[in-house]
Amino acid sequence: MAKSYLEITLKIDNADRANAAGVYNQYKAPFLENIKGAISKELLIRDEDVQVLHGFERAEDAQNYLSSELFNNDVVTALKPYLKDNPDVRIYTVA
Repeated sequence: MAKSYLEITLKIDNADRANAAGVYNQYKAPFLENIKGAISKELLIRDEDVQVLHGFERAEDAQNYLSSELFNNDVVTALKPYLKDNPDVRIYTVA
């Protein structure tokens, strides 16, 4: 069970959501297989935005993922053409 969550909220036009979902699908397995403490990754879709919810063993693991090569060089680069605004990034700890 995850003890910490990283929530990234993205503003993406409806026309670009399929491409953004492709990025999510492309990097889900590498995230789960290679990132220390990674437990889960879910794509949540609403009319107003898209959220990616990452589950981790510890908040420190979530913070470390944000500075990883996978996140910065691969995920961010691949999503950049579809973003309408800066992502909202939050880390939560389960009480």
